[in-house]
Amino acid sequence: MEPDIKKILIPIDFSDYSKSALKYAVNFSNFFKAELILIYVVEPVIYPPDFSMGQIAIPSMNTEWNTRANEELNKLAKTEIPPEIKVSVLVKTGKPFVEIIETAQEENVDLIIIATHGHTGMEHILFGSTAEKVVRKAPCPVLTLREPVKGFSLKEAIKKEKKD
Repeated sequence: MEPDIKKILIPIDFSDYSKSALKYAVNFSNFFKAELILIYVVEPVIYPPDFSMGQIAIPSMNTEWNTRANEELNKLAKTEIPPEIKVSVLVKTGKPFVEIIETAQEENVDLIIIATHGHTGMEHILFGSTAEKVVRKAPCPVLTLREPVKGFSLKEAIKKEKKD
């Protein structure tokens, strides 16, 4: 059975790792003639003003982040994705793995391509890996990419397909 991949979701955190995943996804998109959906998740900025009030979110700061992220995603899409590939960009606010999984369900995504290294060090220890949580809970297959990407060369597969 040949996979029928029409929509690919690519989480972007603007790290070099996620940009590499995007390049890989572009090759998949060319091969399967699939639409790409780029998603960036803004985690809400929360300040504890004092201990008696608990935590509060700062909406104006979050709105500014959303606008900037949307601009950057669109710029990335224009520079990295050929015009013949259908692409859309989404900026969501919340926990990255939750928003990625919910978007995959809402958009009826066939594949998620995600880098395994976004943030490292202490952040990884404290919060776990977003990629790991996505793999465990995603409603569709997830292709995880580690740097450097080794093994299967999609470009070679595409060349071979065109010859046949």
